[in-house]
Amino acid sequence: MKIPILYEDNHLLVVEKPVNVPVQEDNSGDKDLLTVLKEDIKVRYQKPGNVYLGLVHRLDRPVGGVMVFAKTSKAASRLSDAIRRQQFERTYLAVVRGVPQEEARLEHYLFKDQRNNMVKTVPSNHKQGKKSILEYKVAARAENLSLLTVRLLTGRSHQIRVQLSSIGHPLYGDQKYGRKVNRPGQQIALWAHTLEFEHPTKRKMVRFESRPPKEYPWNLWR
Repeated sequence: MKIPILYEDNHLLVVEKPVNVPVQEDNSGDKDLLTVLKEDIKVRYQKPGNVYLGLVHRLDRPVGGVMVFAKTSKAASRLSDAIRRQQFERTYLAVVRGVPQEEARLEHYLFKDQRNNMVKTVPSNHKQGKKSILEYKVAARAENLSLLTVRLLTGRSHQIRVQLSSIGHPLYGDQKYGRKVNRPGQQIALWAHTLEFEHPTKRKMVRFESRPPKEYPWNLWR
C-alpha cells in the first residue's frame, strides 16, 4: 500500500489517507494506515525495534484525505492539546443530496450506539449526548447535488455524516446515514481537505491540503 506523504519532519508526518482503509487496527483484519506508516518509517530510516507514531485524530474508514500523525510524544501531546482547545482547524469537502441553504451553523447532540456503530441525534438533556458543531457553505451545485465546504468545530464520530443527514441532505454514497437515496457500491463523497495548526516545536502556523480524486461526483466541478 503506497501512502502519499504530504509533509514530514522530525515531529510530524502528514499523509493523504486512501479511502476504505481503517486508520487503526479493527475487527476486519484489513491492513490499517497506522501499521503501514510505522512499517514504512522502520524501513526508510532503518529503525530497530518499535516505531513510535502517535494517532491524534481520526477519519472514518470510507473517508479519504489529509491526516497528521505525531512522530514524537511531545508532538502528540501538543497536537492533542490543540484539538482540545479547538485550535486545530479542519475543513472537509462534502457532496450532499439536494440543495441545502447557502450556509449554516449546525449544532446537535450526538449519541453513539457502540454495539451497532451508529450515531444519532438526541435531545440536549440526554446523559450520553455530546454537543457537536459544524459550519458549512455551499460552493457549487450540479445534478441535484451540492458541493459543500465544511468546517468542523468538534470531532465526534460520524459527525458530518449524521448532522447533514439530520437536516435532510445526506452525503452522496453514504449507505449508513443515507440508505434511502444512495445505492450499494457508491463511494461516500466526504474528503478531508485541509488541516491548519501550530507546529508543535517550531511554534508557527502550518497548513496542509489534499484534493479529492478526479471521479464522480467530484469531477462534476473539475
